Amino acid sequence: MTSRAIDRTVTFHRSFILSSNDAPYPPGEYLVQTDEELIDQLSFPAWRRVATMIHVRRGGTTQVVIVSPRELSLILSRDADGSLPLGGAAE
Repeated sequence: MTSRAIDRTVTFHRSFILSSNDAPYPPGEYLVQTDEELIDQLSFPAWRRVATMIHVRRGGTTQVVIVSPRELSLILSRDADGSLPLGGAAE
């Protein structure tokens, strides 16, 4: 199966928390990677998302954390409109 990875950088202006962790991450730029697979059974090219990951920093190390696209979108929206309370990012 053919696969691809799409990388993008997102910027957080405030600290944020992912539902998979209870400690806040600092504001800054973060790499988000989306892995997709080509759906072979179709007569046209179509891709299926198989994982979305964010590379987060804490204590001088970088971890790769799987995050749902919905949660990431919600956190980014709350950050952009200033309604991201510390600890209130998770659904």
